[in-house]
Order: sequence, then structure tokens, then C-alpha cells
Amino acid sequence: MPPRRPASQDLFGANEPAPSPEPGAAASAGPRPLADRLRPRMLAEVVGQDQLLGEEGSLRRMLDRGALASLILWGPPGVGKTTIARLLAEEAGLRFVSISAVFSGVADLKRAFDEARMRRANGQVTLLFVDEIHRFNRAQQDGFLPVVEDGTVVLVGATTENPSFALNGALLSRCQVMVLKRLDDAALELLLARAEAEGGRPLPLDEAARATLRAMADGDGRYLLNMAEQLQALPVGTRPLDVAGLSSLLARRAALYDKDREEHYNLISALHKSLRGSDPDAALYWFARMIKGGEDARYIARRLLRFASEDVGAADPSSLNLALAAWESYERLGSPEGELALAQLVLHLAAAPKSNAAYAAWKAAQAAAAETGSLMPPANILNAPTKLMKSLGYGRDYAYDHDTEEGFSGANYFPDGMERLRLYRPTERGAEARVARHLERLEALREEIREGGR
Repeated sequence: MPPRRPASQDLFGANEPAPSPEPGAAASAGPRPLADRLRPRMLAEVVGQDQLLGEEGSLRRMLDRGALASLILWGPPGVGKTTIARLLAEEAGLRFVSISAVFSGVADLKRAFDEARMRRANGQVTLLFVDEIHRFNRAQQDGFLPVVEDGTVVLVGATTENPSFALNGALLSRCQVMVLKRLDDAALELLLARAEAEGGRPLPLDEAARATLRAMADGDGRYLLNMAEQLQALPVGTRPLDVAGLSSLLARRAALYDKDREEHYNLISALHKSLRGSDPDAALYWFARMIKGGEDARYIARRLLRFASEDVGAADPSSLNLALAAWESYERLGSPEGELALAQLVLHLAAAPKSNAAYAAWKAAQAAAAETGSLMPPANILNAPTKLMKSLGYGRDYAYDHDTEEGFSGANYFPDGMERLRLYRPTERGAEARVARHLERLEALREEIREGGR
């Protein structure tokens, strides 16, 4: 591993920055935010990412081997992506250069690559950190390929989006994806303790309000420290706030939800799977998450209607009508009143017996139709409105089911020469159990009629 050097935080400057001040020290350029003052100075201080930085963590093993690969750090906001990249450069002895895809273009990338080549000629490798890397278009992402391949830079990209969808396959194949987790309750509490140590006094919160503060952060350490900084600004001697007092002081955080990106698909998948798993409580929770996040209730209504047909099916035939009625209720009432009708539908679908037999039968029927699409129906079930058609045998020997003793003729309705198919296999759940027994009885009667030659 190359000898360690101070890490540069500017884009192209040649001057190395001064060492970071100790926590609690005044910054010469004015006050710094609490989150910046508490930024870890070594990887061991990073919280909540032991799966990467612990003794057996992926990044820890890379550093111990002296072979830091190009990386994509994928995780939600405020979990340490930028900090980890900076500290990786410091520990690996690489020059840290940071750019943001939000503010940079092709010219900025070219300058960064040229500067990295100059450093490499002088024996120094550059760790190029690209924040919001998913915001670069495909051509810009392709621009990283040669400098990553020839070792000009060690690329570390940070993204909140699923790399499988947001990044080029060619770039992904040259990087290892490291998944960062949202900070859990223990990690958030550790950050609060550090904030209190830096501020020299405890936060003015009772136990319940402290737990609420952690919940409001929703796994985002930076957001938690920003809220803690507001609390530290209260006068010394302020009585501890309860939950109501905390809520009045701090604006509630908007739910982490982007209905145009991956979170949209994650939550609708969670809702669908909870319904299929017959868990009304979880289903109602995910429905509420989507509504609170600003999802279009009509989109949810469409998905619930689809679920009623695909996953409940004939096990509870009323579900399809209820789904239509709930959707219509929402259209008439709007938000928020109409959301209750959809919530009622969510509970009904989750508690209903499940069967995908109709869905499976439809898929099988489509496959069979694709294979045998040119076969004609048997002549006996065709109408014969003309003499020619009668002479060709259309309608001959047709058995009118209502005239039979059982109301069932047992005739064959598949094309001549085609083996009879069993497409619909009803389950023993809900109303479909009665259907299953009825069809089994008819199948036995069909066999009896066939063997008797009737």
C-alpha cells in the first residue's frame, strides 16, 4: 500500500488542506454545522456500517489487502457515503478528489481525468469521488471506463438509486457495489451522545421525546444532527421537552418516497406481497406509507383491482366488485375521505382467501391458444344458419344441456383431434372449494357419459 498522505478535498487544487480541527474547536472561517464538526476522522468512528467497516467487513478486508477497488456506495441519505469515501482515500494513501454529478459536466470530468493522469505520472493515485453518480447520463458514465480500467483513478461513486437501474452495465461491471444501511436506533443514539459530548450538555428531551427524535430522523444521521443542533440552540436551563413540545419545535420530516424512482416500486411491491401473505396490518401500513409519500391513490386503486383478480380470484368472487366499488368511492369523495374506502379494500383483500387459479388458467390458455391457434371448433357446436352449413354437418348431434337429466351433456368442446386440457384447477380455499367439488362431480359424470356411449 502506498505511504499515507493527507487527503485533498478540493476538485483540482494542488494545495493540501490543513488538518481537520478537533471536535468542539472553533473554525477560522466561522461556525461550522454540528454534522460537519462531528464528521468522523477515521473509519473506526463511522457508525452503523459494520457490515462494511467491521473487522470482517468488505471494505476493511480490501484495505488490509492493500487493494482498494473502484466502488459504488449505494444507500439512503445521511448514512456516511461521502465520509467513507474520504476516509478510504486517507487510509489507502490516495489523493481524494470530489465532484458532484449535479454541478459537473463533460469539461469538469475531462479536467479531473487530466489532473489524475498528471498525479499518476508522479506516482500518486487519485480516488475520484462522484456524488450522485446516477445523475450522469450514459455517455458521461461511459467516460469513466478507460480511466477506471487503466488505473488512472479509483472511482468511488455515491448513489441513493438502485445501481442496477441507474448505472450503465459496463460501468457496474468494473465496480463493486457496497450497500450502506439506514442507521438503526443504536447508531442514531450514539450520534446523539456524541452531539451532547461536543455541546457539553445533554439535549433537553425526556426519554419519550428522545426516542421520537430518533424516529423522526428515519435512519438519516445528518438529519438527526441537524435537529439536535436546533435543540442545542435552546437556552441553557430549558426544561426537557416532551413529545408534544418536540413536535412543535421541529417540523416533521417528509417521508422518504419518490414516486418516480425505486422507492415507488419497493413500496407497491411491499403492499402487494403483504396482501398476498394475508397480513392486513402490514398491508395497511404500506398503504399508509404510500399515501403519506404522495402516491396517486388512483394508481393504488388500479393495483388493488388487479390483485383482486389475480391473487384472490374465485376464492372470493365478491372482491372484484368491492375493488371497483372502493375505486368509485374514491373518485366520488376524493382525498382524504376516499382513502378510507381504499383502506377498507386493503383490509378485505388481505383477509380474503387467496387463489391464483384463474390467473394460472388464463396463462395456460394463452399458451395453448398460441400453439393450436388454427384449429376449428368441433362441427357439432357450430351454428348452421344456411343449408350449406347444415350439409357440412354444422350443429349435427349437438346435445342441448338443459334437456338432459343432469343439465349436463358431457360433450367435447375442444377442437377435434386435440387432447382435452385441464387449465383451471380450483383450490380448496374460500368459495373456490365449492367450485372445485362441483367441477370434480362434472368430470366424473363426463367420464361416465363417455364410457356409456351416451
